[in-house]
Amino acid sequence: MSYAKVLCVGLVGVTGHLVEVEADLAPGLPAVVLSGLPDTALSEARDRVRAAVVNSGQKWPNRRLTVNLLPATLPKHGSAFDLAIAAAVLGASGELPLLPLAGVVVLGELGLDGTVRPVRGVLPMVAAAARAGIDRVVVPVGNAAEAAVVPGIRVRAVDTLHRLVAFVRDGTPLLEPPADPPTTQLRGADLADVAGQQTGRRALEVAAAGGHHLALFGPPGAGKTMLAERLPSILPALADDTALEVTALHSIAGLLPADGRLIRRPPFQAPHHTATVPALVGGGSGLARPGAISLAHRGVLFLDEAPEFAKGALEALRQPLEHGLVRLVRSQGGTEYPAQVQLVIAANPCPCAKPAGDAFCECSPLARRRYLGRLSGPLLDRIDVQVTLLPVRAAELMESATASEPSAVVAARVRAAREAAATRWAALGRQLNAEVPGPDLRRPPWRLPARDTRELRRRLDSGALSARGFDRVIRLAWTVADLDGRDRPDGEDVAEALQLRTGEA
Repeated sequence: MSYAKVLCVGLVGVTGHLVEVEADLAPGLPAVVLSGLPDTALSEARDRVRAAVVNSGQKWPNRRLTVNLLPATLPKHGSAFDLAIAAAVLGASGELPLLPLAGVVVLGELGLDGTVRPVRGVLPMVAAAARAGIDRVVVPVGNAAEAAVVPGIRVRAVDTLHRLVAFVRDGTPLLEPPADPPTTQLRGADLADVAGQQTGRRALEVAAAGGHHLALFGPPGAGKTMLAERLPSILPALADDTALEVTALHSIAGLLPADGRLIRRPPFQAPHHTATVPALVGGGSGLARPGAISLAHRGVLFLDEAPEFAKGALEALRQPLEHGLVRLVRSQGGTEYPAQVQLVIAANPCPCAKPAGDAFCECSPLARRRYLGRLSGPLLDRIDVQVTLLPVRAAELMESATASEPSAVVAARVRAAREAAATRWAALGRQLNAEVPGPDLRRPPWRLPARDTRELRRRLDSGALSARGFDRVIRLAWTVADLDGRDRPDGEDVAEALQLRTGEA
């Protein structure tokens, strides 16, 4: 036999596509031709595969070999095709009867000694295979636990090319995925650790309940970072479908934990203020990789010392925050990554970061305005909750830890508020108040009475509030009502929402 075919999966962004790896032997001078839009790593597979086959005790065909990856118009990236190419070559040369691999997706990178090494993105690859009707996959042993989380797939693992050959030729069983490790409960950051700051705690709870973006301003030591780091602790655990999305993104980035479990806790990303635009929104040569905003998908993106970030990096967040999606276009093709995050920014009031109004502050009013002016108006307009924290008093700092509500108590209220919002907006296909389009909130039956929105309309007409800001205050009012157990917001809820939006006392 001079032709053979083995199934594999290629990734474009976070989306997997079934790929047929074809191998054909023809008379002529010995050569290996690889076609199907391979990148550099894949083009080098011809040398890796040849060495792995020979060092595994198999015979390399001394003929003209053509390896084609179908569909040929789809760009192929990475080294996950190595094992499938080796199997197809051995099948085409008559060394292996490939019937046991019919309808089986084969993934893995080969070392020169024939070892099968783990690759990035196995989870979305296996999920794509399942969507295509495939129910069996062979993956590197280092990726077996990760692949096994996809339901409806029978996963088998290999550590060497020799083991795969023995399975196909002699029926030797492949390796089973490891058993689930025991779950360990680690104590994370808890809201009970935050001293005082009732305004900040209320803002954090409202942001969590409605999925709103949050800005925290105040002097050093006021608790801005502590509050932000505790936001994931009051967010609900991820459902199965969203957990698969989040885990797939971390798989592509190579950031999954060793046990390969689904990521159930909302992710938290806190990039350094020197982060570049590609680091925040994604990028890189060839296939663009996900950035911090996509790795924080369904979780929290925290920008500490936000005015210190490069202006271009901050402005690059505006479109993803509005659409919940990052579209990256490169010369070799475009890709999309989800980016539905809660943005939390923290900023000191001035460059010297000393208490304002005291003799300690060395900054002029102009310097203070310039410092906070690094956060542009359009970016701040997209942040629903903007509060200023006061310095912590000694009495608050010395209070017992039991004086503050723990995260578990607040998380219960947040969960109840989210359930109420999801039930209300189910007909609109929305889950959170922050996701509801403004036009729907301004039309019956959801439009609030004129007496409750009088102040909002006055500020809109005077230019003190933008149209986007008007809608965001209304969304906040619905969240406040949900937390307090009311079906609809009233005037007091709108007033509190306006205070959270503007930071006014």
